[in-house]
Amino acid sequence: MNIEISQIANLPSKFGHFKVKAFKEGAKEHLVIYKDNLDEVPIVRVHSECLTGDAIGSLKCDCGEQLEYALNLANKTNGMVIYLRQEGRNIGLLNKINAYALQDDGLNTVEANHQLGFRTDERTYEMVTYILHHFGIKKIKLLTNNPDKISSISDIEIVQRVPIIMKSNTHNEDYLNIKKDELGHLL
Repeated sequence: MNIEISQIANLPSKFGHFKVKAFKEGAKEHLVIYKDNLDEVPIVRVHSECLTGDAIGSLKCDCGEQLEYALNLANKTNGMVIYLRQEGRNIGLLNKINAYALQDDGLNTVEANHQLGFRTDERTYEMVTYILHHFGIKKIKLLTNNPDKISSISDIEIVQRVPIIMKSNTHNEDYLNIKKDELGHLL
């Protein structure tokens, strides 16, 4: 891997005071948000970018709520959030919006990705292992419901899976059911 790594900067936020570091992998720039005094076995959230949920507050998913929960928890527990630039399960923003349009026409999130010629989930997690090694982290408590994240993180001991359950709403209830029933998420 040819990775470019930024300097460390302070990031005061509404969630707490963090340190940040960016990792550039090709055209993708990932962000690590963490407490300066990381726990020996920190809680780590691996969060894939979701512009509509994270920045705009979309009700079609639970991504923005999960990110806010993770940042609050990282602040309280001296943890870390790894923000991966993998928009729309790594199909990109344009294709994600096209998938949204197909969902408006009755397809579910998995069917929409397939209709557009993508696999159910195009994300990868090699960068997570790279980042954790960079920080000298050998053991983590992984904040996730996604079994693919658990099985994809190598050379790092996951001592505990910490669930991250958000309340559903009328706009994301079917989406969450698909995540549970078709993607095997631990909801």
